[in-house]
Amino acid sequence: MANGAGRVDLDGKPIKPMTICMIGAGGFIGSHLCEKLLTETPHKVLALDVYNDKIKHLLEPDTAEWKDRIQFHRINIKHDSRLEGLVKMADLTINLAAICTPADYNTRPLDTIYSNFIDALPVVKYCSENNKRLIHFSTCEIYGKTIGSFLPKDHPLREDPSFYVLKEDVSPCIFGSIEKQRWSYACAKQLIERLVYAEGAENGLEFTIVRPFNWIGPRMDFIPGIDGPSEGVPRVLACFSNNLLRREPLKLVDGGESQRTFIYIKDAIEAVLLMIENPERANGHIFNVGNPNNEVTVRQLAEMMTKVYAKVSGEGAIESPTVDVSSKEFYGEGYDDSDKRIPDMTIINRQLGWNPKTSLWDLLESTLTYQHRTYAEAVKKATSKPVAS
Repeated sequence: MANGAGRVDLDGKPIKPMTICMIGAGGFIGSHLCEKLLTETPHKVLALDVYNDKIKHLLEPDTAEWKDRIQFHRINIKHDSRLEGLVKMADLTINLAAICTPADYNTRPLDTIYSNFIDALPVVKYCSENNKRLIHFSTCEIYGKTIGSFLPKDHPLREDPSFYVLKEDVSPCIFGSIEKQRWSYACAKQLIERLVYAEGAENGLEFTIVRPFNWIGPRMDFIPGIDGPSEGVPRVLACFSNNLLRREPLKLVDGGESQRTFIYIKDAIEAVLLMIENPERANGHIFNVGNPNNEVTVRQLAEMMTKVYAKVSGEGAIESPTVDVSSKEFYGEGYDDSDKRIPDMTIINRQLGWNPKTSLWDLLESTLTYQHRTYAEAVKKATSKPVAS
């Protein structure tokens, strides 16, 4: 239904084609969202990013069916005078641009704060001044630590959901001390959320804020030394994939005790499309987008990925599949972590009727099949090169 004929929103009203200015369209989330918009809707995309490798397949000359519906603009929003014009041309701006890799929060705190707060300011300002709708991507990190994490380990209240389930409208945002630079990201992201919210309250900005809870799937991050810097440290899925591809033990930071929920990118993108096409239900809201049913410790995730990879690659698991490392060793000084991240789904369910579908096993199988298909040969080549003397 790429032409979008007869498509209606959740209230049965026809969906009008719109032009969407997508900042960060070349990233992991942006590439999946562009695909969804081009294949299933009549909307146009102004795709803004510094890189376009992950959306190259959408920009090829032979994708004639939508070539007049996507334009790529190579822009760094930090200092580009074209930004306001592109926001003005669109009906809706989606801001996905961010530095969002934990390894950078300690080592590049200034870049992290600038990228996630300062660089986002003009985007919010242009939307507000030109009466354009904004969907701003935040993070589940803005919640910081749970209230429960401050209770003794064996305290019965740790098991009470009101001490650890994160709700958009009532949960506090608790960060570590200033010396723990890991919170530079969460703090910058929280401040831009507050600014967006204030623009809505004072100047009538139509906004929706998205808080992703570990969206994972194909094209996420990079594999170090293959399509990213060999010294680079991507997020957990790509880190573990890299270890599996190289047949190395998976590194568990501080024993892999942190608990996380993971959601398949394709499920999450469904939720975003509902926000795009149902402004009356989405405006003024902050939405958790995650899958509370897919909760595991990082250690359990490692064990599961090892099993799934053995299945999709046909190679047996290695002798010692995991190894413990300290956070200081892995991330450097100033690292701190949140204990659990379980999203409350009441608001998105009420407003958009959305629920995630894909189980953790299925999403890992689909993602690791992609990783194996895309990278196994390249990794073999890279690891079998004779070392120059």
